Amino acid sequence: MNGILKVGEPLKRFEDESLLRGEGQFVDNLDMQDQVFLHLHRSVIAHGRIQTIHVEKAREMPGVIGIFSGKDLLEDKVRPVPVNMPFTREDGSPATSAPYFPLATDAVRFAGQAVAMVIAETAIQAEDAAECIEVEYEELPVLTSLAEAVKPDAPKIWNEISDNVAAAKTLGNQEEVDAAFRRAHHITKLELVNPRLIGNPIEPRTSICEYDPESGRRTLHAGHQAPWRLKNGFAQMFQEDPEMFRIVVRDIGGGFGTKTPLYPEDAALVYASGKLKRNIRWRSSRSDEFHTTLHARNQETVAEMAFDQNGKILALRAETLANVGGYLINPGMFIPLRLSPSVISSMYHLPAVFLSTRCVMTNTAPLGAFRGAGRPEGIYLTERLMDQAAREMNIDPAELRRRNMVKSEQMPYNTPMDESIDSGKFEMVLDEALNHSDWNGFRERREQSRKSGKLRGRGLGCYIEWTGSELNETVTITADSSGMITLYSGTQPMGQGIATSYLQIFSEQLQIPVNQLKVVQGDTDLVEGHGSVGSRSLFVGGNAILRGIEDFLEECKQLAASELEASVEDLEYHQGDFQVKGTRVGIGIFDLCSRQSGNSISVKRKKELTGRSWPNGCHVAEVEIDAETGEVRLDRYVSVDDVGNTVNPMIVHGQVQGGIASGLGQAVLERTEYDASGQLLSGSYMDYALPRADDMPSLSGSLFEKAPCLTNPLGAKGTGEIGAVAGPPAIVHAVIDALEEKGITQVDMPLQPQKIWECLNR
Repeated sequence: MNGILKVGEPLKRFEDESLLRGEGQFVDNLDMQDQVFLHLHRSVIAHGRIQTIHVEKAREMPGVIGIFSGKDLLEDKVRPVPVNMPFTREDGSPATSAPYFPLATDAVRFAGQAVAMVIAETAIQAEDAAECIEVEYEELPVLTSLAEAVKPDAPKIWNEISDNVAAAKTLGNQEEVDAAFRRAHHITKLELVNPRLIGNPIEPRTSICEYDPESGRRTLHAGHQAPWRLKNGFAQMFQEDPEMFRIVVRDIGGGFGTKTPLYPEDAALVYASGKLKRNIRWRSSRSDEFHTTLHARNQETVAEMAFDQNGKILALRAETLANVGGYLINPGMFIPLRLSPSVISSMYHLPAVFLSTRCVMTNTAPLGAFRGAGRPEGIYLTERLMDQAAREMNIDPAELRRRNMVKSEQMPYNTPMDESIDSGKFEMVLDEALNHSDWNGFRERREQSRKSGKLRGRGLGCYIEWTGSELNETVTITADSSGMITLYSGTQPMGQGIATSYLQIFSEQLQIPVNQLKVVQGDTDLVEGHGSVGSRSLFVGGNAILRGIEDFLEECKQLAASELEASVEDLEYHQGDFQVKGTRVGIGIFDLCSRQSGNSISVKRKKELTGRSWPNGCHVAEVEIDAETGEVRLDRYVSVDDVGNTVNPMIVHGQVQGGIASGLGQAVLERTEYDASGQLLSGSYMDYALPRADDMPSLSGSLFEKAPCLTNPLGAKGTGEIGAVAGPPAIVHAVIDALEEKGITQVDMPLQPQKIWECLNR
């Protein structure tokens, strides 16, 4: 397609053609001249004090160029991975854990932590030499259970603090909430588990550090969602000018949060490249991905909701233990302390809330952001309470939600967590979901399932989503006399189709065919910005483009007025040309470029939004359960999602459907399990089940566009994670609804066959 694109058209992704032709540029496809290879020696125990690292045999192995340990990093004054979130511990001291160095220095705190690295001429030589390294440990007690880790007499993960609570926060007025519970007509209480997930992107992490011998500058080629975070993080860790580092990101085989942090492996690679003055590459194995790529969720909560005699919510209170693993990283505490509370009220009016959350260290992999990041945990808590309360009060679950929904005339609505929701028509969204799912025809479908010997249940999952982690983004727009206009954006594609959406905005606003437009992202020498996290790419990045185009055209108009000796007010713009009104006198953008120094016009702007976006929706799931085996099959799934105005509906539907698959994985299939010694038992696809195509039914989804976002000119709301937020409660509610006739009203995720079978055969 070479014409002028329009916003709102369901266009196929422009990014896909090169990938389908096998022309993708992933890091592992790259080869650097004279490159050598890095392999990490990892701890085989979950907790132990490092006493001696024996590298003599490894140094004698063929091809070995260098071996480094944590001691070398300390001698060179390398700092740990930066942690700079403004949270505190229960005693008011700053949130903290043991410093997370690229290589362990004093002790190892989870199985798989990197202890030493070998650089050799070939990948096999590096791996063979790393296996020859021997480490003597003083083994220490291992904690994998949250309940055990918070006991007063529990052994400590890090001796520098008094307990294993690395950060903590309370929100709300406890006295007000307690008073509401005392006058409640009904109280629902649940103990909830949000299980640990492993992100599992298609492409394992791979990085190549390219060393410039003249300047000493290092260029890291990586699959990363936020290149500038890496650049600034390296500058802080190595105490160097940020301009001594360049990050280049090309194609990424999936991310959704797992490729957001500054990982120790990348810092170790950059260190080794600078130390040896060589081009070095490292590739994560799938086993490494399971053990060391950040994990997610892993919260245990005791939650209560109080209602009056009419089923109206009076208050909610919850105490949560959030696992952060062996070390704090920024998202690990931000998620339970900030993100989950931000959505805790969901679509409902909650007069009073009190939340107490503790981030607990254990001898497990560090936790961070994976699709949804805190919103699935918060929404699951509230939705499970709502569904259980409806059951206990004998009220239809949809009706109880309706009674408590925030009305559209209450917008903007301030939540008890001091968030301001700008727009939404929650009851209309609920009604559409009930209608599209044939809510009232369920009894007939349940009877048909019974005739087949199956249990059938339906579940509702309502949600609201927080999007936009940083509300500003930088764009540069450059036109040149060759006939091309290039957009430089600091957001980062990772398979979500953002470049296509950007081209639609770009082409429509400039009124220029798409074959004359180009989008550049992922190179810190060319772009500046915050990357793609928290469903911010279109919501923040797209609006920055919209406003940047306005400034670009205004700059061009000023230049055109000077060339045409006309006033700016007398010029009008149409399809790349500026013309004096009422005449045929004019000049095109590209002719204008040829008259400028450098034959180009360039405008760089940083744009700020006034507030977040709050996508919301209702999902309805129906499941069938085989009582003889406990197998849960998702049979029907309907979603209605308020995403504001859509730039490309096809891409949005794809994002929602992918999120639903992720939600199904969490609800039914995925289970991360450590044994008592801290060994990961689910460290391969033989032990960790992801959704497959035949696990998914035909999805029926519609986009609700009657409540555009009011905090940005596009009217768009983030979409990348909503399926993962709504899916788990909808599916779990459907399973519990099916099991209720057997007297079962509470089952924790994941709802795997053995667990369901055991419930049915107690």
